[in-house]
Amino acid sequence: MQRIVTAELDLQLGASVDLIFQIAAAQPAPVLREELTFTQGDRVYTPTEIIDQSGSRLHRLQGDSGRLEVRYEALIDGHVAQRSTSDLEAITYLRPSRYCQSDEVFTQARRQFRGLSGMDLITAVSEFVATSTTYTPGLSQGTDSAVTTLMTGQGVCRDYAHVVIALLRAMDMPARYAACYAPGLDPMDFHAVAEAYLDGSWYVIDATRLANRRSLVRIATGRDAADCAFLSYHGGYVGLQRMRVDACVVPDDTADVDVAAAVAAASDPALDDFADPIQLA
Repeated sequence: MQRIVTAELDLQLGASVDLIFQIAAAQPAPVLREELTFTQGDRVYTPTEIIDQSGSRLHRLQGDSGRLEVRYEALIDGHVAQRSTSDLEAITYLRPSRYCQSDEVFTQARRQFRGLSGMDLITAVSEFVATSTTYTPGLSQGTDSAVTTLMTGQGVCRDYAHVVIALLRAMDMPARYAACYAPGLDPMDFHAVAEAYLDGSWYVIDATRLANRRSLVRIATGRDAADCAFLSYHGGYVGLQRMRVDACVVPDDTADVDVAAAVAAASDPALDDFADPIQLA
């Protein structure tokens, strides 16, 4: 299964500013073709690429005042085995973090999911967040946390992921945040899901039910949204004038396959049984 992913960002920089982007497919995704450009008029920037322990690729540059156009496109072919997880990583993903305060939701989690463990716990937490939270674009704030979302019962994908992560960590299961490209997502945007660590593997949880987990393309992995922002900056003003994100499944060139059915099976959220354990490569 091949997927084409694209991102376009038009930024207005008010002064010289340190820019850090996370929009490229993470390693070790099987990238067949990829292009990432940063242009400002006739000037083309060459960023510094930094790769973290989970394979997230950060691209950093010092931008000058003016309009900066960022363009990314990649063709991804199939999936690869997950990276091994060290004991230190597993411990890190057990701890409370900025947006996933597992210590503050400890009592609720222990009361609500008492006696559950393993895949039963993952399924129960996913179902609880899916049914108790309303997807409400535009109302969630960038500073909202898992505690905020549990109180308001509304949010966007990042908020769903934060609640799942906080509840799982409170139940002593390592959990982390993943930013993704998501074919079939509506409305289309960068997407966020949670991952739970069980028996040496990470299983993806999308409590929004808005994307088919089989077609996701990982961009970044971290403790919460603070580690996975598509753009962070320091030292100046940055205005986001335009953003367009897209992702689609390209069917395999196989004569005996119903192309429409193959694309739907991989990208239609309605065809994802969210109780099935799925790994995000």
